[in-house]
Amino acid sequence: MSSETKRDFYEVLGVEKTASAEEIKKAYRKKAMQYHPDRNPGDKEAETRFKEVGEAYEVLSDDDKRSRYDRYGFAGVDPNFNPNAGFGGGGFGDFGDAFGFGDIFGDIFGGGSRRRNPNAPRQGEDVGAKLELTFEEAAFGAEKEVPISRIENCAKCTGTGCAPGTTPAVCPTCRGTGSVRTTQNLLGMTMQSTVACPQCNGKGKIIKESCTACKGKGKVRHSTTVKVRVPAGVDEDRVVRVRGEGCSGTNGGPDGDLLLEIAIKPHEIFKRDGIHVLCELPITFAQAALGAEVEVPTLDGKVKYTIPEGTQTGTTFRIRSKGIPVVHSKNRGDHLVTVVVETPTKLTKEQKELLRQFEEKDEAAKHQPKIARFFERIKQEFDKKD
Repeated sequence: MSSETKRDFYEVLGVEKTASAEEIKKAYRKKAMQYHPDRNPGDKEAETRFKEVGEAYEVLSDDDKRSRYDRYGFAGVDPNFNPNAGFGGGGFGDFGDAFGFGDIFGDIFGGGSRRRNPNAPRQGEDVGAKLELTFEEAAFGAEKEVPISRIENCAKCTGTGCAPGTTPAVCPTCRGTGSVRTTQNLLGMTMQSTVACPQCNGKGKIIKESCTACKGKGKVRHSTTVKVRVPAGVDEDRVVRVRGEGCSGTNGGPDGDLLLEIAIKPHEIFKRDGIHVLCELPITFAQAALGAEVEVPTLDGKVKYTIPEGTQTGTTFRIRSKGIPVVHSKNRGDHLVTVVVETPTKLTKEQKELLRQFEEKDEAAKHQPKIARFFERIKQEFDKKD
């Protein structure tokens, strides 16, 4: 998709230019879910929108790229962008070419407009794909094979579009510039404008004998498998960019990139909160009351942990540096384990009698202060009404 047909990235995500990073992230997730290929099988428009949303988020989620985009537009995030290059030949940049103003003002003030060289190197389009990872693969990284479909240079003609043994000829009409000048009279003034050459369609060259494999286009769509290395610590709100694995560039330009949308399979035990891992650990009433050494499951295997006596259900303990690695860093998050006291069922008659004896002890309230305070507040509340 060329910059002339691209929609504004803020418009794509449906956010204001003043949107915070969190608002942009939420908007991306909503749009990506709406247009995801799995939810829209065979829908080409949804596929296009999905890639568009991914590209917009990839730019707006990066502070540096967002800053350049806000200042220079699409040109600011072009790999070949040079902010010191100034404007186009007539002082009106791309607007001069787009509206013909460059040609008009060039005739008035001297000089002419400058069209883009049709044979200049151009970067290939980016390709989007979804990559599903297990919880552990997302945590520790993995090497995966991703099936994709991309535009590549035709193998038969090596991207020239010409039949083997032939080469393209310079267009005799535009002499390789890809454009011609037209003159028209307007309100008694002679106006000139630059348009694409009708003979070569703005390419500046003519293929006399086309390659039979690509029919003169020089490009073919090809399905392939790409090996990618996913860094440790990736999350579902990240887009992983694999450089040079997108569509082939034109006229020697660089290849596009592969943009991977990460999806993580749910884990039976663990949940994730940023760089921290969460899990619940059921314990017995006796373990909670008396304290105990328990085995806690972590991403690194089982870890022994001592629960103090009198632990209440819902208490969360932190095990340092057993969580998710920080992307491109040696640091790791923590493992947060929440204990849940399980009430025993199917007690024997003897066990029930022991519990009743404990409950009936005069000092039982000392061992359960929350319950004692609760009923004391109830008593005080009803005493007020009486």
